[in-house]
Amino acid sequence: MPESSNVQPPTDPQALAEAVGEHMFKRDLASQLLGMKIESIGPGAARLSMRVRPDMLNGHRICHGGFIFTLADSCFAFACNSRNHSTVAAACMIDFLAPAEEGDLLIAQAQEQSLAGRSGVYDIAVSHADGRTIALFRGKSRRIAGEVLGNAPQTLA
Repeated sequence: MPESSNVQPPTDPQALAEAVGEHMFKRDLASQLLGMKIESIGPGAARLSMRVRPDMLNGHRICHGGFIFTLADSCFAFACNSRNHSTVAAACMIDFLAPAEEGDLLIAQAQEQSLAGRSGVYDIAVSHADGRTIALFRGKSRRIAGEVLGNAPQTLA
């Protein structure tokens, strides 16, 4: 079970999403190692970027699909935890539409499509900085016990 912090969470939904994102990113060494940056975050939404480095290329000299998936998955995680409820992936799928090359700046944009009880559905588009879509990712989330910030009672709706 994820440990919560001792930080009292903000009550404004946008401020809460930003505080959750900042707290999660400090602990997300994988996203940091890959050079990801949070461009924006809000309730049920997130936007992350990542520059394709030489060590991310596969044998075809294009970005390995696993790195594109990881960018989308990280963006999904920030979006589905943005309301301060500890949430994990239940299922994910990705469609690769076009390649990314060394030096490309990739942008992942997540948007919540459905949130009902403990389950959510999120769509993430991964694009080149110029807007050309290279991958479409769908993540299904499941809320677990706990919060990202604060010490509120741990209940599941």
